[in-house]
Amino acid sequence: MADRLIITLAQLNQQVGDLAANADAMRRVRAQSPDSDLIVFPEMQLIGYPPEDLILKPALIARAAQDLESLARETADGGPAMLVGSVFVRDGALHNGVALLEGGRIAAVRFKYELPNYGTFDEKRYFLPGPLPEPVLFKGVMLGLPICEDIWHPDVCRHLAQLGAEIFICVNGSPYEIDKGVLRIDGVAKRRSGDTGIPLVFVNRVGGQDEVVFDGASFVVGPEGALWVQAPDWEEAVIRTEWNRVRSGNSLRWRCTAGDVHDLAEHPEDIYCAMVLALRDYVDKNRFPGVVLGLSGGIDSAITAAIAVDALGAERVWCVMLPSRYTSQESLDDAAACAALLGTRLDTIPIEPAVDGFATMLAPAFAGRAPDLAEENLQSRIRGTTLMALSNKFGPMLVTTGNKSEMSVGYATIYGDMNGGYNPLKDAYKTTIFAISRWRNTRRPKIGRGPDGPVMPDTVITKPPSAELRPDQKDSDSLPDYAVLDAILNNLIEQERSVDQIVGEGFDRPTVERIERLVNLAEYKRRQAPPGVKLGSRNFGRDRRYPITHGFRTA
Repeated sequence: MADRLIITLAQLNQQVGDLAANADAMRRVRAQSPDSDLIVFPEMQLIGYPPEDLILKPALIARAAQDLESLARETADGGPAMLVGSVFVRDGALHNGVALLEGGRIAAVRFKYELPNYGTFDEKRYFLPGPLPEPVLFKGVMLGLPICEDIWHPDVCRHLAQLGAEIFICVNGSPYEIDKGVLRIDGVAKRRSGDTGIPLVFVNRVGGQDEVVFDGASFVVGPEGALWVQAPDWEEAVIRTEWNRVRSGNSLRWRCTAGDVHDLAEHPEDIYCAMVLALRDYVDKNRFPGVVLGLSGGIDSAITAAIAVDALGAERVWCVMLPSRYTSQESLDDAAACAALLGTRLDTIPIEPAVDGFATMLAPAFAGRAPDLAEENLQSRIRGTTLMALSNKFGPMLVTTGNKSEMSVGYATIYGDMNGGYNPLKDAYKTTIFAISRWRNTRRPKIGRGPDGPVMPDTVITKPPSAELRPDQKDSDSLPDYAVLDAILNNLIEQERSVDQIVGEGFDRPTVERIERLVNLAEYKRRQAPPGVKLGSRNFGRDRRYPITHGFRTA
């Protein structure tokens, strides 16, 4: 029976479906950790998470089984054992599980018991739950192996403790959400450990996968509430932890030697890092050479350009100013200043020739009609078409710059400024955009590749927002002040509150009713919007799935 263990926590990125690359990454960690007894990898690290309907392909299931057997055989060399998450088939059903690879074989397999089926998770679509798991005996130590959601409910850890588990090792694919880090540690892990008297290891992945991003931040907690180890967030890390069996009262218990406790990103740096890492991995994993975006001189495009530079480096970001007759000199100057501060390429392509061409072409059809929203939207669509042409011709992905406030009420032009392959601002309200812009102008994110100093002139943050599609246009002409609008939207979308409830909080009824109407009308636009990183609990896409056509109103 061992009285000392070296357990290595491998907080890794992954590529969904690229089993060979994921397996090789695990091999590299194993080769670099020869003195470890056990190396722990995140949930479903072999195939990537979330796999969505890719996991329904029989060829993927067969390849996963082959690669897992290959990894298992390699442990016959007497080196470290591995805990590897993958998909398993039992009696014709798929299971999300973890395998202990030891001594050249798959020594044990345990299945996930609690299958999340809310928000970003659709696990009941793919998997059957396993039975309540039993501990796994490893070097004479009883290891409890709850998987991700299993620790968010008490039953699995309680059951494992009753069967003699001595250490909980929980593998995770836990996506980032605002304030979720504190909830994981204080609200879940410490509670499970304290209730059972058993220390808990939490290993999470890091990196972007389409609309979700994983922040890492793996940790180890003790039953007395101590945080023994805290891995960094937003970057890969391989953490060596040392465990010893020590006497506690009349019994022997396992204790982790206190290690590094890294400071995690505070608000709003966490939001900014989520945007940066999500965009970086989306661009790199889809093999784009870089990105192109329209730089208007406004705050949304300015912070998007900063995110892109922090994600990819200035040399991979191409900014384009697309002025019209309504573009102010201040906007031209601010766009140029943003590009100079960030060190990006900036080209200027006036859209007036195309506007005039469309005006001439449409004149017979528009005869007798005064200019209105159609002409305004046409400018946006010309810009969108121009940027897509640059993307097609030269290869960079077009980044979209619309925020959640605009997307909520339809204050965006479909096939215009909504064009693009990815939108890092998609789940960020306008008030959040102001907050992260002020923060980024004074601080550089821990994972950023951009400049240390300011990334935009202060005038970009302080001037009244405007689409500049007609003379003297301001966003406030069509929408409430953003502080009011975002508060109403938070109630309608994040909290799912009714008009009467929101009015009861002191908001103007006609305004609330109008905003609810706009949110409902804009659903068809959001269905056609590019993907974007999830930040909160109710992002458009994976979390909030409303019918386009429906007649229910809360007022």
